[in-house]
Amino acid sequence: MPEVTSRPCFLTPRHINPDYPLFVFLPGMDGTGQLLRSQTEGLEKAFDVRCFAMPANDLTSWDDLTVSLLDLIEAELNKQPSRSVYLCGESFGGCLAVKAALKSPELFDRIILINPATSFNQRPLLRLGAHLSPWVPDFFYPISALALLPFLSALGRIVPSDRRALLNAMQSVPPKTVNWRVCMVVEFDVDETQLHRLTQPILLLAGTADKLLPSVKEAERLVTLLPNAKMVLLPHSGHTCLLETDVNLLDILKSQNFLEADARDLAKANAISS
Repeated sequence: MPEVTSRPCFLTPRHINPDYPLFVFLPGMDGTGQLLRSQTEGLEKAFDVRCFAMPANDLTSWDDLTVSLLDLIEAELNKQPSRSVYLCGESFGGCLAVKAALKSPELFDRIILINPATSFNQRPLLRLGAHLSPWVPDFFYPISALALLPFLSALGRIVPSDRRALLNAMQSVPPKTVNWRVCMVVEFDVDETQLHRLTQPILLLAGTADKLLPSVKEAERLVTLLPNAKMVLLPHSGHTCLLETDVNLLDILKSQNFLEADARDLAKANAISS
């Protein structure tokens, strides 16, 4: 997938399937859209996949970022108006998914939240780090990204090439952008009563070995607030669980009966033909 240099956009990982349901992936704080790599081959059996990506120097607010995302989705639907939209947000992208769903709930047929960073403020040390990060010298960021890897990932469950991809994605974001996005997550706030408006099926995935965020506790909280949500715990998985070799997102969606009939039929037909 190409590097994003100007404004938020959609990346198409491999193939375009305009007659398939639209699957929109919102990435973590790196914003590259590149780290869905190990899941795209499976997802493309049932979906037309798009990865939302932000330029490395993007300092966009939640509201403006939400508008950019919704404009991109509506542009896709203008080409093929009748298809379903699955919105999938991981970590930072989970916060953006909630913002987008609350602003235009009618757009989304299914929502998937994976270790969402909506729980960021439940970790006092992370809040403290967010306040101190603007004072960290720029030269220290590449080193800190390396030191953060064991907290972000269950490294033993990720192949070396994907570990390198994760580190490269983290180091591709300049310090000013890192500070900005950390502050965005610190300031993220949604009235719990607003979540009752999201009545479409929602799947919450939480890694039980997430060392960065209290993802299991957050999934338990959200499942009580969202009217039509269910939770799936991923045993031994870390924060960046989609990079793990034992995690197959399409298989999880199938096992949880989370696919609508059209996506389910496509997944079945393409599994037989492959």
